[in-house]
Amino acid sequence: MIWNQLYGLRSYLKSSLWVVPFIAIPLELVVTRFLHWLDGWLGWTLLGLSVTGAQALLQVFVTATLSFVVFTFGSLLVAIQVASAQMTPRIIATTLLRNNVVKYTVGLFIFTLMFALSAQNKMEKEVHQLVMLVAALLGILSFAAFFYLIDYASRLLRPISILAHVGSAGLAVIESVYPDQSVGPDARRDERLPFEPPDRVIQHQGTSDIVLAINLKTLMAKAEKSDGVIEFVPQVGDFVAVDEPLFNLYGGAGSIDGETLRAAVAFGSERTIDQDPTFAFRIVVDIALRALSAAINDPTTAVLAIDQLHRMLRTVGKRHLRTDEIRGKSGELRMIFRTPNWEDFVHLAFSEIRACGSKNLQIVRRLRAMIDNLMQTLPAHRHAALLQELSLLDREIDKHFVYPEELALARIADAQGLGGHSGKPRH
Repeated sequence: MIWNQLYGLRSYLKSSLWVVPFIAIPLELVVTRFLHWLDGWLGWTLLGLSVTGAQALLQVFVTATLSFVVFTFGSLLVAIQVASAQMTPRIIATTLLRNNVVKYTVGLFIFTLMFALSAQNKMEKEVHQLVMLVAALLGILSFAAFFYLIDYASRLLRPISILAHVGSAGLAVIESVYPDQSVGPDARRDERLPFEPPDRVIQHQGTSDIVLAINLKTLMAKAEKSDGVIEFVPQVGDFVAVDEPLFNLYGGAGSIDGETLRAAVAFGSERTIDQDPTFAFRIVVDIALRALSAAINDPTTAVLAIDQLHRMLRTVGKRHLRTDEIRGKSGELRMIFRTPNWEDFVHLAFSEIRACGSKNLQIVRRLRAMIDNLMQTLPAHRHAALLQELSLLDREIDKHFVYPEELALARIADAQGLGGHSGKPRH
């Protein structure tokens, strides 16, 4: 199986709720056979249950676990609809469907259900005491897991929990895409390559989709071996239509098989966070915009979103946002792979929220506090983009706040975004 197919399979398994419960079924069959054999070999009389009592207890576990499964999936469908409507549909695949607590809890319910049914079927005149002990423990554990799941789900679906989860995932992908700390300004590639035009162009085939990830190691190895340069034309997260340029090949790279290169690119219908450092920003910004809409009008949730943007921007600002040019072991240019720069992250974090929330005191004061803090904590070469955002914020404030008292208040940074005073007014 080629790399992009393996990547697609892994992504599908991560976001599929049915896989773990399905695996629980054959696992239960193996465990049940082993326990019945072990029970006959040990000959224990642990619980002293009669056949009637054991059958009744197992029936309780069957009914309870079946009810747990139905309730869990029914509640999950409702929760997905409510959460996607109030926050953003993009949290479904990235957060809700990838949650391991839900998967393994349902897997436990299915395992207990099947175990109780198997124990019932094998119990005629004799009670297998060891099997009943395990069934009782599984039943108790299922009840505990169900109560825990209700509490966990209620906490998970709060905006702060969703935002914190997305923020943590964003930090992880930022550190993987930009592994080095910043030591100075990020040099960017000159768009006018000295060896343009390309010797060969590899076009996208199949269906029009979004670039989810690429296998950089394979592409670098191919470029090194061919003594050429591979340019990946789109950026991770871009939509690529059929017959659009996918690779530009220069020098010896022109001899590389096109299918080999295409196999190093994973496509899908929806962006993922795996290799896309701006997608976490996009999700958080979408939640903030939904909260600022007239239909929901929840600026405090928007402030919580700005908290996560602040957290991610600080991490981005401290990383070396590498050049688009990737060089091989000999120091020669081998690949051109575009990644977002500092200005991209800053514009994404500020522009839309500023446009939608500039009439709200909570938002403008929290944005100012974020800018002030980033100016204090990030290197000097990150300040220009932040100063531009501060200038835009001041102009928006001047436009929307006509009363001198409100104008003065809007110019006071508030890190809490809840109306408290922090810092000094800016003039």
